[in-house]
Amino acid sequence: MVEIAGDTRAAPAIHSYTVVVYVRRATFVSFVMILLASAPLRAAGAPLIVCYGDSITAGLGLQAGQSFPDALQRDLKARGYHDVVSNQGVSGATTKDAVAGLRSILAMHPAVVIVEFGGNDGLRGLPLAETRRNLDAVLTAFEAAHIRVLLAGITLPPNYGQEYITPFQQVFRELAAKHHVAFVPMIYKDLIHVPGTIQTDGIHPTAKGSEIIARTLVPELLPLLRKN
Repeated sequence: MVEIAGDTRAAPAIHSYTVVVYVRRATFVSFVMILLASAPLRAAGAPLIVCYGDSITAGLGLQAGQSFPDALQRDLKARGYHDVVSNQGVSGATTKDAVAGLRSILAMHPAVVIVEFGGNDGLRGLPLAETRRNLDAVLTAFEAAHIRVLLAGITLPPNYGQEYITPFQQVFRELAAKHHVAFVPMIYKDLIHVPGTIQTDGIHPTAKGSEIIARTLVPELLPLLRKN
């Protein structure tokens, strides 16, 4: 009990005031700490490019620094761009996973997102309507957030048959046209038949392949960027 000038009735008021001051002070300190923590990012002001995809993006089977997002970062730096490239690839991810992860990508507030999904859908033989619906949802979300998009298409091994491969590839073309996004129909187009670009699994790029993929994406990516 707090007592002032012998009047114990003042105690509740003092207690209430103390709590309010403590809460306000804690809130202010927390706010300042947040500002200080974010200050370097705000000061840098570097636009963020998110590479959002599956194991091709993640760099499965490669050492650190050998994925195509890493190669893309080096390429852009050499060209005088200060954009920061973030690798948000997840091995095994499908277009359904792409939809599930949208909130975390949007929370990063990227200027540009390179969308690279669909390969695992195709390899699993998932219904094309499902792949189309999921990719459409992803592109719609980025469009609504005014985030510029580069859509990277992929194809499938010949043993899947043209009756499935052809409409599979068409999904990417139609969605790119619908959403008016930058588009690379085949992310592997410049490394096909180039020795040493595909790992022994026959699917994922080597470090050399990653470098080529980055160079394949650059012509479509640069118009989306603002050179500092």
